[in-house]
Amino acid sequence: MNEVCRKHFPKPIRITLALLCGLAVCLVSPRSLAQELKPSAEKRPAMRVPITHVERARYPVVDVHTHFLVKGRHDQELLDRYVEWMDRNGIAVCVSLDAQIPGKIGEHIDFLWAHHQDRFVIFANLDFLGNGDRERPETWACNQTGFVREMCERLSNEAKRGRISGLKFFKDFGLRYRNADGSLIAIDDPRWDPIWECCAQHKIPVIMHTADPSAFFQPTDEDNERSTELKAHPEWSFAGSEYPSRASLHEARNRVLARHPETIFIGAHFANDAEDLQELSRWMDTYPNLTIEFASRLNELGRQPYSARKFFEKYQDRIMLGTDGPFPEERLRIYWRFLETWDEYFLYSEKSPPPQGDWRIYGIGLPPEILKKVYHANAARIIPGVADRIAPFLSNSP
Repeated sequence: MNEVCRKHFPKPIRITLALLCGLAVCLVSPRSLAQELKPSAEKRPAMRVPITHVERARYPVVDVHTHFLVKGRHDQELLDRYVEWMDRNGIAVCVSLDAQIPGKIGEHIDFLWAHHQDRFVIFANLDFLGNGDRERPETWACNQTGFVREMCERLSNEAKRGRISGLKFFKDFGLRYRNADGSLIAIDDPRWDPIWECCAQHKIPVIMHTADPSAFFQPTDEDNERSTELKAHPEWSFAGSEYPSRASLHEARNRVLARHPETIFIGAHFANDAEDLQELSRWMDTYPNLTIEFASRLNELGRQPYSARKFFEKYQDRIMLGTDGPFPEERLRIYWRFLETWDEYFLYSEKSPPPQGDWRIYGIGLPPEILKKVYHANAARIIPGVADRIAPFLSNSP
């Protein structure tokens, strides 16, 4: 075909035809070329910057956000393998958030403590559904008379026995759990006040996952910077009118913080506002009972290293490390690299493409005095059971 064109058409016409053909392809499939291109975070950067290989955390670590109930079951092989990774990476203690009350709390405790009681503390979470029909909220445990009283009694009993060190609320609280009439349960519903008061009485913190990243509440279109992730996990999108706004969820949680100043709350995932540290700073200043951890938020913190480092400096006594693991060692070492080095423009995940946005991150090079607080000192002060478990590791630490 090209030979025919060269024989029968002069060069100017051949050029014009080629341009028109290219335009036609773009008009027919305007996204085809873009879809073939790799995300920028996956491409091999041309620049050359120093790379620091951090094989082990500089100081003993307490990971305050882990899940060892995987798809509803306990995996002994995973647990044993992960303890080996903990040893290699300097993780002294993990906080598991998966002991459900009144469900399989005993089974979960036995699973973790049979061989590794010195390495794990446990947070409970409440079984809102019970044996009810998922499609009929009026049958759920949380809508039955005496639910809150029973939960307080069980929490109190477990805390007195030293079997739990805190309470976890998942994001379904405010987004999916419903009242008997089908309306969403409000985070600041006064019915739950006795639970917050019970935690204050026993000095156990409440780690609360409220809302999600802002992108998850925006339309899943090409302008959404996390559209690839949301298309892979459509169940993570809360952009529909059937869900409350992200701001209203945060406001409801903050009203609970204000109403219960003696209860320590841990904002999971940097209180789900890592992309707006100015707003989070206002919350930290307003609610002294709010502490935070940054599980699965390296992607947000690492792309704003100047602001993130200033934030860590200002709130160094109220920030703890969490990973949302267990994750492979490659992911753990990215945490150490982010916190300990000044490395530039590196991937925040071992996965390709990176799962939480098409960008790379920068280290924030925390000094030793802040590193120690973030790695273990804050958790040892706030979470019962951590100080005793980490003491042997600190005696051998620089």
